[in-house]
Amino acid sequence: MLSLQDVLDYCDLDEGEIAAVAEHEHIPLTIAAEVGEALLASPEGVVKLHTMIIENMEHALERGHTAHAQELVCTYRHLQRTHPLPNARV
Repeated sequence: MLSLQDVLDYCDLDEGEIAAVAEHEHIPLTIAAEVGEALLASPEGVVKLHTMIIENMEHALERGHTAHAQELVCTYRHLQRTHPLPNARV
């Protein structure tokens, strides 16, 4: 049986990004890692990952959870560096 660390080691997302997917989709981390990997396979999926984290930030701020929102900002910055939004087509 795979451990959570095995899943994290396999995944191209970091633990914060996987946690953000889990939070957004209300699913366990191991499943969120699989969902995240699948989303990385297409430009639309990458956009969805960005949207998930932004929506999580908005919800955290709405609830007054500023510390969590700040954690998500750091997570989003990492996602921007490692999996930037695809170029818009003109």
